Amino acid sequence: MTLYAVDAIDDAIDATRSLLWPFDVGRWLRLMLVVFFVGGAGGSTTSQFGGSASTGSGPQPGSLPQPYPPETVLPGGAELLVIGAVLAAVAAVVLGLLFVGSVMEFVFVESLRREAVSIRRYWRDRWRAGVRLFGFRLLLGAITLTLAGAVLTPALLPALSGEGSVAVGLLLLAAPVLLGLTVVSGLVGGFTTNFVVPVMLVEERSVVSAWRRFWPVLTGQWKQYAAYVALAFVLRTAAGVLSAVAVVYGVIAAAIPFAITGAVGLTLLSVATPVGAALIAVSVVLFVLAVVAVALFVSVPVQTYLRYYALFVLGDTDAEFDLIAERRRAVRE
Repeated sequence: MTLYAVDAIDDAIDATRSLLWPFDVGRWLRLMLVVFFVGGAGGSTTSQFGGSASTGSGPQPGSLPQPYPPETVLPGGAELLVIGAVLAAVAAVVLGLLFVGSVMEFVFVESLRREAVSIRRYWRDRWRAGVRLFGFRLLLGAITLTLAGAVLTPALLPALSGEGSVAVGLLLLAAPVLLGLTVVSGLVGGFTTNFVVPVMLVEERSVVSAWRRFWPVLTGQWKQYAAYVALAFVLRTAAGVLSAVAVVYGVIAAAIPFAITGAVGLTLLSVATPVGAALIAVSVVLFVLAVVAVALFVSVPVQTYLRYYALFVLGDTDAEFDLIAERRRAVRE
């Protein structure tokens, strides 16, 4: 049996090369912007639960009695208002990034489909589909967190209520369940991004409708998609290692001029403090921007390859979902 995931490895390389080379500054800059939001939107937030409950004890021999407990100062109305405003701002930023990232998924796929990057045009055409994907991702995240909370509650409840410590036995029993939940949630999110989004584009469907359309293909050719999951994991891991090495070298190269200007700023601090401080601040800001730019520059071919890889597999399993039919013929002929 031919495994499409194996055939697509080299095909995706050729397709990526055709899109990105010869080098075009404008195209790369637009793709860097798209990758910034696409890569950031898929990130996961992990919560750590820890701490231990302490219980009070009576006065020990030789200690001073404490007839009154220490006074606890609760935040007032102004403090609560500031805390609420900060939390609301953080939530707005996170939701905004998630929304933009959801629309950019369609911008990215359209760019690969048409082999032309136009953020404004594709955004105008696909923002409604992005809203649907945004809502689906919120729902998936809420369900995942709710189930994780339900699994962890029995183990953490004694510590949270102050009546005991974490139930280690229940926590160990919950670990494999949480691992399975994480894997399932990751697969649903990954398959939605890589395969359901293209189906939404091809047939102008909603997320749920596209999942219904894709589901028979997934279950009917589950071996092909199992091979894809395994090979995609290997490819992503290898690409991550190579990207990290490339970013490190790029950051080192970028650090040299800013280290020089920063050293000049340090020298000027004793002579002209404002000028030296300003030079140091500018050097730090520009260095941070350079690091981000290097990381995005390296991410463009990696993310383009991985998305092309998924599109090749999707089109091989069902020709009706083939968004890159012309590129496929050109690569394989």
